[in-house]
Amino acid sequence: MIEHIGVIGAGQMGSGIAHVCALSGYRVLLNDISQEALDKSLHTIDVNMDRSVARNKLTLKEKEEAVSRLQTSTKLEDFKRCDLVIETAIENEEIKKAIFKKLVPHLSADCLLATNTSSISITALGGVTDRPEKFMGMHFMNPVPVMQLVELIRGIATSNATFNAIQEVAKRLGKQVAVSEDYPGFIVNRILMPMINEAVYALFEGVGTIEAIDKGMRLGTNQPMGPLELADLIGLDTCAFIMSVLYEGRGESKYKPCPLLTKYVEAGWLGRKTNRGFYDYKGEQPVPTR
Repeated sequence: MIEHIGVIGAGQMGSGIAHVCALSGYRVLLNDISQEALDKSLHTIDVNMDRSVARNKLTLKEKEEAVSRLQTSTKLEDFKRCDLVIETAIENEEIKKAIFKKLVPHLSADCLLATNTSSISITALGGVTDRPEKFMGMHFMNPVPVMQLVELIRGIATSNATFNAIQEVAKRLGKQVAVSEDYPGFIVNRILMPMINEAVYALFEGVGTIEAIDKGMRLGTNQPMGPLELADLIGLDTCAFIMSVLYEGRGESKYKPCPLLTKYVEAGWLGRKTNRGFYDYKGEQPVPTR
């Protein structure tokens, strides 16, 4: 029975996952190497829950109870009481593997492991742990409290018991589930990222301006956000990394990251998290950078 969930990484995704888990009645331990990141995450969760209270989507008592179930830590040894640990670190295979190698000595024998990776092989990540049969992908969408979907991905060794247990967690969080095979990009990003990459190519080749491309996709295909706006929200470094995973895994030129996307990443223009990407976010309203 899963009742105590650990979350590694207090960034945007980790904060969102901790938020929904605490609201759903789980005891949550949010971990990060930075106390500053943990403090920022708690503030973000508090602000987001207050917004839900103001909109009558949550009572003040429900918020207070959820917050009381949420703890933070900078030490991996504090995960020893967890029934499930979800890793949400940066989308980098070597960093994720290093985290799992350091983590597993501190876990109980029955603890399940999940990764929020949006593209990396579940089998490869599970293979560095002592429990590949208790390991699988649990890919949340951003922003976690709002988006309804969780992609579930089994590694080659993932047991039925692990899959069933984590599927029940997703349902208790109020999420819909899409099951994907363990192939590069899974379902969502295999389709989404080439669209974003093609939008960058359209900009790179002068087909349209940033505003025209985003307006065209918003109004022409009824998407809530244009592809370049969405890329900034996701993070241009993450988009470029996922395209590289797709390119290396599939070996097809259509998955090669656009040179302009690569250039933005090299410049450190990563989107909203750096206040500059395809849009500049320093003012009251985002302004296109090209």
